[in-house]
Amino acid sequence: MKILLVEDDIDTKKFLKKGLEENYYSVETTSSGLEALEYIESQPFDLIILDIMLPELDGISLLKNIRKRGNFIPVILLTVKDSNEEIIAGLDAGADDYITKPFSFNQLLARIRAVTRRGKQYTPSLLKVADLFLDQISRRVYKGDKEIVLTPKEFSLLEYLLLNKGRIVTRTMILEKVWNLDYDGFSNVVDVHINHLRKKIEKDSSFKFIHTVKGVGYILEAKHKNS
Repeated sequence: MKILLVEDDIDTKKFLKKGLEENYYSVETTSSGLEALEYIESQPFDLIILDIMLPELDGISLLKNIRKRGNFIPVILLTVKDSNEEIIAGLDAGADDYITKPFSFNQLLARIRAVTRRGKQYTPSLLKVADLFLDQISRRVYKGDKEIVLTPKEFSLLEYLLLNKGRIVTRTMILEKVWNLDYDGFSNVVDVHINHLRKKIEKDSSFKFIHTVKGVGYILEAKHKNS
C-alpha cells in the first residue's frame, strides 16, 4: 500500500516514514501542502497522512482542494493537543480520521488499517453530531473544544445512541446492547443513565441531543434548544 506522508517536522517525518516502511508500507514524504498537491495529481496513493499545520498551504485547505477535485482517498489528520476546532474543521472538510500528537505508533497503524479496510463492514472510528463527537478508539468524547468525562457505561450508552443517530431506540434495545440484559419493566436503569448523560453533554450547549419518545424510548438528534 502506498502512503503520502505530509509533515513539516523533520524528526516526526523521519520517524513515521521509518516505522511505516518497517511495516511494509511504501511511503512518499513532503513538507509542503503545495508540493503534496502536485504529488497527488501526478501519482496514485492509497492513503494520505496529513499534518494540519503546514507551510504555504495548510492541511485543511489542502484537504478541501483534494475533495473538490472529486478525490476521496482516505485521509488521516495529524493534530496537536487541544486543537478541537481544527479537528472539527478537518472532519467537516472530508477527513476520515485524526490522531493527536503525541501518539502511539501502534495506534496510528490501527487507524490506518481501519480507514483503509475495504467493504461495507467498515465503521468510522469517529462518531459525530453537531459539535459533539466520540472517538471509539481513544474512547474520548468532546463537545467543541471541551472534553467531556464519562463513565464507561455512559460512554457505551452515548456510543450506541450515536451509532443509531436519527433512529428511535427502545429501552429494551438499550438494555440488550449496552447492559446485555433482558428487559425488566420495573427497572429504571436506562432512564437514570440517560438523565446523567444528558446533563453532561447538554450542559452549556445550544443543542439538545437526547430526546424522549414518550412510551417508546429515545432518539439522538441535534436540535437547537430555542427551536
